[in-house]
Formats: sequence, C-alpha cells, structure tokens
Amino acid sequence: MITVRISFKKMNEASYISLLDMQRVMQRVLKRSGLPVWHTLGFNPHIYMTFACPLSLGQESQCECVDVKTEAENPDFAQWQTALNAIMPAGIEVYRVEPVKMKADAIAYACYRIRYPADAAEKLAQYNALDSVPVEKKSKRGVKMVEMKEYVPTLKLETEGESVSFAVCLPASQDLNLNPSLLTAALEAKFGVPAANASILRTEFLTADKQKFE
Repeated sequence: MITVRISFKKMNEASYISLLDMQRVMQRVLKRSGLPVWHTLGFNPHIYMTFACPLSLGQESQCECVDVKTEAENPDFAQWQTALNAIMPAGIEVYRVEPVKMKADAIAYACYRIRYPADAAEKLAQYNALDSVPVEKKSKRGVKMVEMKEYVPTLKLETEGESVSFAVCLPASQDLNLNPSLLTAALEAKFGVPAANASILRTEFLTADKQKFE
C-alpha cells in the first residue's frame, strides 16, 4: 500500500471552506473521481485521509496537502491530478500528486505573506521599534502568553502598488502552533491597523532545520 500526498492551493472563495467542509469536499471529490483510494474497514468504511496543519478560515494557501492511501501498484499520478482538478470546487487546484516523502509531523514552521493596503505601511513600521509584543494564545489546555518578537523580530515591509506586505514564518508543530491572526490582532491593538484589512497567504511549510517540507 502506498501513502499518497495530494498538494493543492486553496485560494479566493475556497478560503472560506472550513476544515470539516474541506474533509467533506475531498471525500466527495475522491469518490467521484473513481481513483483507487483505500477505505477504512468496519461498519462505516470511508476514505482514509489526513490533512497537514489545517488552515484557518479566511486564510489562503499555496501549499495545502492531504494524504490518502492506495493499493494500486503503479498509480499514474499525472492522471490523478487531472481527474481531481476536473471536479474540484472553484479556488482549489491540485498542483502535485506523489508518494509521501516526509511525514506530516516533520512540519515545524508555516510561512505566510501578510498583505495590507499601502497606507498602513507607516503604522506597521512602528512594530520594529518595539522591544516586546506579548500575545495571548488560547488553546484547549488554557491560555498562554507568547512573546511574538521571539518569532517575528522585525517586519520587512515590501510595497507593491496599492499594498504593503511582509513575510513571516511561525511555529507550526504539535508543541507550539502560532496562527498569524495573533500577529494581525496585535498590530491592530497596538497601532490601530484593522486585522480585517489583512490578507493572509500561507506560502510553504518548513522542517525543524528550516528545509522545505515536501
């Protein structure tokens, strides 16, 4: 049996598909495709699938992935990609299908491009002068204070036409997973830059030694 990684982009209107709905979308698309994916056993068999580091609602991504299994001996992954893209909802595009190289728990960081209207640049630049930016992270285990400056020391602003953006890489492991919305909320609280004006795009995953996750 081969574990197969389906890598896909989740853009535009698809960014508002929740994880639960995304699971339903993938189940439905895989069934309609007729691809030889493995089903779990038992009274309620369903397609085995696992998503790596689920994306928050409203955020876009160029690097999402879901792992499935197949008992096919020599699967044609180019045909898988074509078959899936033919029936995917708008905003979701499969760009690679291949055997799994790294397990999902190898992900240590998620990188993002955060974009604002250009007139926010002056306020955003004030972040760099701060020594400390504590944020409150809530989880099932309770509330934890995290020092954002430890992970984002400065914002390297890039102006492009009517927008200004910056890149960040944040912890995304089982031990610590920081959502970029914590940073945009802090920028709103400290400088009055509305978090609602931020466009968040996930660009890649990295391993603990900062290698590209594949």
